[in-house]
Amino acid sequence: MINIKEDENLSVLNHSCAHLLAQAISHLYPGSKFWVGPVIEEGFYYDMDLGDVTLTEEDLPAIEKEMKKIAKDGKRIVRHELTKEEALEKFKDDPYKIDLINRMDESTTTITCYTQGDFTDLCRGPHVDSVKACKNFKLLKVSGAYWKGDKNNKVLQRIYGVCFDTKERLEEHLHMLEEAKERDHRKLGKDLNIFMTSDLVGKGLPMYLPNGYIIWEELENYIKGKERKLGYNHVLTPPLGNVELYKTSGHWEHYQENMFPKMEVDGEEFVLRPMNCPHHMMIYSNSIHSYRDLPIRIGEIARDCRYEASGALKGIERARTFCQNDAHLFVTPEQIESEFTIVVNLILEVYKELGIKDYRFELSLRDPEDKVKYYNDDEMWNHAENTLRGVLDHIGIPYTEKIGEAAFYGPKLDVQVRPAVGNEYTLSTCQLDFCLPMRFDLTYVDKDGSKKTPVVLHRAIFGSLDRFIAYYLEERKGLLPLWLSPVQVNIIPVNNEYHLEYAKKIFDKLKEANVRVELDDRDEKLGYKMRESVIKKKNYAVIIGNKELENNTVSFRKCGSEETTTLSIEEFITKILDEIKTRKY
Repeated sequence: MINIKEDENLSVLNHSCAHLLAQAISHLYPGSKFWVGPVIEEGFYYDMDLGDVTLTEEDLPAIEKEMKKIAKDGKRIVRHELTKEEALEKFKDDPYKIDLINRMDESTTTITCYTQGDFTDLCRGPHVDSVKACKNFKLLKVSGAYWKGDKNNKVLQRIYGVCFDTKERLEEHLHMLEEAKERDHRKLGKDLNIFMTSDLVGKGLPMYLPNGYIIWEELENYIKGKERKLGYNHVLTPPLGNVELYKTSGHWEHYQENMFPKMEVDGEEFVLRPMNCPHHMMIYSNSIHSYRDLPIRIGEIARDCRYEASGALKGIERARTFCQNDAHLFVTPEQIESEFTIVVNLILEVYKELGIKDYRFELSLRDPEDKVKYYNDDEMWNHAENTLRGVLDHIGIPYTEKIGEAAFYGPKLDVQVRPAVGNEYTLSTCQLDFCLPMRFDLTYVDKDGSKKTPVVLHRAIFGSLDRFIAYYLEERKGLLPLWLSPVQVNIIPVNNEYHLEYAKKIFDKLKEANVRVELDDRDEKLGYKMRESVIKKKNYAVIIGNKELENNTVSFRKCGSEETTTLSIEEFITKILDEIKTRKY
C-alpha cells in the first residue's frame, strides 16, 4: 500500500484535493465552516462544521460530482500573502480559522492562503498549479472528530479521500483497499469467531473465543517448545507491579505516558505493567550467580497493559492489553555475539517454518540529541551501539540503521515485515541492554572472584502473540496452516438419513487421533454446506455419500481447491497427521 504522506508529489496533490473537497462542500452546504485538511498516510481528510447537517456515506457521490465539476473547470490555484491583521479580517466569519490564526507564533508576520475560483483557504501550502490536477480522486468515508481532538469540544464532520496523478493508479489503489478490507483481521476475526470486543468490557480489551484460543495455544506451545530446546526456562510473573519497581528500571521516567494510572492499595502504589523486564530482573537477582551459570535464559508469555489512544486501537493488532512472547537472556560480554546469533537464527527458523518471506532487518539507534527520551549515558550508548553493530556485521546480517527508534535503555535489532496490505511494521525484536542490569545492581561472580554486571538481551520472536495472529490472519486471508487451524476437518454427509452413521464413525476416528474435527449434520443442501466450509476456512471438507459408504473410503477437498481426492479412512488420517506434524504451510 502506498504511503501518500511519504511521497512528496502525492502529498502535495492530496492536500490540494482536500481544498477541492472543501470548495465543493462550500457550494453544496453554504455557511459551512472549516477546521483543517491534512495529508495522512492513506490520503487526506477535512474536518468541517456543517451546522445542523449530518453527512452519511450516501452523500459522498453528490460531493464527488461537485468536486469533478470544479476540477473540470480548471481554475488555477493562486498563493497570497497576508499580514496577521489581514488574515483575521478575511476569515472573520470562520471561528475555526480565527482560532488557527490566533494560535500562530507571535513572531509570525506573514500568513499564506490559497485561492481557487470562488474559494480561499488558509494554508501553508504548497499546492498543485490547477484544480484540474486533482481529477483522479475518490472519497472514502465519513466520520466524526472532536475539534482539536478534545472530547469536551464540538464534534466536527470528517470526510476522508485519496487522490492520484493518474486514473490507473487510483483504480489500482482502490483495488488494494478492497483487498485490505477482505484481509482485515478484524473482519476475519468476526467471521471466523476468533475474537470479540465489548464496550462493556472496555475499548482495546479483546477477548479470544474458542477458535481464537486454539490458535493462541498452538502458537504458545510451538514457540515454547523451540525455546526449551535452546535452554530457556519459563516463568510466570504478575501483570502489575509496585511503582518503585518501574522507578528503579527507569520506565516511570521514560515511559509513564504509555502506562495506565497508578492505583493505591494498602498504602502501596501499583501500576499495570507495560513490559516484563523489571520482573525478570528481580527473578535473576533472587539468587547468586557464577559466570558458569551464564547465559541464563528466562522466557514468559506475559500479559502486559499499555495505554493506547482510542483512535489508535485496532483489533488485536493494537490493543490496551496483549501477551508478549518475551525473554531475557543474562550473558557475559563474551557471550553477546553467540547468544545474539542464536536469537537471529531462531527468528529465521520460525519465519521459514511459517512461510514468512517479506521482511528486513533494521538496527534501531538512539537520537544522541534527545536527552529526555533516552537514558543519559553517552559512554554506555556508544559502547552498546558499536557492540551491536559489530555483532551484526560479523554474523553477516544485512540491515539498515534508524536513528531515534531505540528503546530508552539500549539499541535493538527490529525485524520489519511487509504485510500483504498496508505499511510494514515491527514483528520480532532483540535489544541489547547494558543499562537495566546496572540500575538493578545485578551481578555474577567472575572467574577471578570479582563481581561483574551481566549484559541483558531482551527478545521477542513473535513480538506479541496478538499482533502475530493479526498479521498471520491477514497474510493468509484467514486460511491458516492445518496445525494452526481451529477446524482442521469438516465432515459433510450428503444425506443424513443414509450417510450420517458412517460420517459419525469417521468423526470418532479423527477425534481419537486428536484431529480438530466437526460434523455438519444440518438438514441443508450439500452445495450450501460446502460453500460455508470454504467461507469459514475449514482446511478439509470430507464428503460422505453412497460411494464412500460402499467402499469404506472418504472423499475430500482442500479449502480453496476444486479437486476431489478419495482415500481409505486410514490413509486420510495418516495424511492429516503427517501434515500437522510437519507444519506444512
